[in-house]
Amino acid sequence: MEDFGYLIATVAILVGTFFSIVGIVGLVRLPDVYSRMHATGKVSTFGVVLLTVAAVFATPLAWSKALVLIALLILVGPVVSHAISSASYRLGIPMKQAVRDDLAGKRIKAPARQPQPAQAEPAE
Repeated sequence: MEDFGYLIATVAILVGTFFSIVGIVGLVRLPDVYSRMHATGKVSTFGVVLLTVAAVFATPLAWSKALVLIALLILVGPVVSHAISSASYRLGIPMKQAVRDDLAGKRIKAPARQPQPAQAEPAE
């Protein structure tokens, strides 16, 4: 039974590492923040979850703690990615080679800055 646990841990490490490497390659290769966010989402969900599963099988960790951690990663990861992407869009960071932009006419424009009065130079 212990050998089966190590086999599962080994497979989970290999697959989790694969997802992490693919996510890092996507982070380096993809053109803009939105597509990079998609690539790093794979690392934060699949990669970390599979490495956590491997840690549970390979070490004497409790499943309950691992399940709570996995549930938090699965629930919070996409929400954080969406919040970062939404903030990037609202800041006006452009999309490269965008095929479709459903929010193009709904962007909130920042209020125009009031011109600052010229400051007088100090008298010597």
